[in-house]
Amino acid sequence: MPVDEQKKHMEVMQETLKKFNIHHWVKLFFDRLEDVIQERTKQATKVLDLATQKKIVKKYSEANNRVLFLDYDGTLVPFHSDPQAVKPDKELEEIISDLGKTKNCKVVIISGRDKETLDRWMGRLGVDFIGEHGVWIKRQNEDWTMTQGLDNSWKEEIKPILDIYVNKTPGSFIEEKDYSLVWHYRKVEAGLGELRAREIISHLKYLSVNKNLEVLEGNKVVEIKNLEVNKGSTALKWLSTVNADFILAVGDDWTDEDTFKSLPDDAFTIKVGSVHSAAKYSIKDYKSVRNFLKMLSKEN
Repeated sequence: MPVDEQKKHMEVMQETLKKFNIHHWVKLFFDRLEDVIQERTKQATKVLDLATQKKIVKKYSEANNRVLFLDYDGTLVPFHSDPQAVKPDKELEEIISDLGKTKNCKVVIISGRDKETLDRWMGRLGVDFIGEHGVWIKRQNEDWTMTQGLDNSWKEEIKPILDIYVNKTPGSFIEEKDYSLVWHYRKVEAGLGELRAREIISHLKYLSVNKNLEVLEGNKVVEIKNLEVNKGSTALKWLSTVNADFILAVGDDWTDEDTFKSLPDDAFTIKVGSVHSAAKYSIKDYKSVRNFLKMLSKEN
C-alpha cells in the first residue's frame, strides 16, 4: 500500500479514536445503565397492600363466575427438602374447601406436581387440577385427561445423565413424573448444588433442543419436560370452557410467569416473593397468600 494511502487510513482511524474517547464510552455505559434501571422499574410489581386486597375482594364479591388459579409449592405451602412432606395442613384444607364450596367459584390448583399426588392430597376438596406444569387436567368429578399427545421416550436417554449427577452430588435425588424428570438439590451442601445445577443445565441444553424439551430451573430443582405444554397454555384451555368475570392467579415460580402472561388483561395476577414479574402484584410469602385467600372465602 502506498505511503499516502497509509496516511489517509491512519488519519481516519485517529479521527475515529478521538470521537470515541473515554468520555464517550462512560456516557454510553451510564445511558445503558439508565435503560436497565427503567426496564426493571417497568417490570416491578406493586405490593399487594391491604387497600388493594380489599379492592380485589370487592371485585370478587361482585362477580358472577370466579376462577382462582393457585400454584402449590412456595405459594400455598413452604418449600421442604422432602417434596412429600408438605401435604396440605388443616388450615390450608379449610381454606381450599371453603373456596371450592361456592357455586360460582372454581378453584384450580395449577402445579408442577404429578397427578397422583394432587389427587391424593386434595382430590376430596372440591377443586380442579392442572398437573405437571400443564400436561394433565382434571375437572371436579371427572377423570384426568392429557392436554395433548406427548412422548416420554426421551426419559430413557436423559435419566442416566441425571443419575451421574446424583452419584457425584450427595443429598440430591431424581423425581420422575409421567412426562418430566426433576433433579432436586435442596439437601445438597450450599454452593455445590448450585454448581451442579449449572453443569446439568449446560449439559442438557443441546440435547433438549434436539428432543423438543425444556430445561426449567426452579427453587433448588432442575426440571426437564416437554416443550409443547406450559401452565399458561393449559390455563387458557381450561378458561375456554367457562365465562369467567373474575380471574385470579397466584404463583411463586418462573413457570407461573407463563400463566401471568397468558391471562386476560383484567385478571388479577400475584407473584409470591420476587417483585420482578409479569404479575401485577407481589405478596410476601405463603402465609400472606393464605391470609388473603381467607378474606376471599369470607365472601362466599
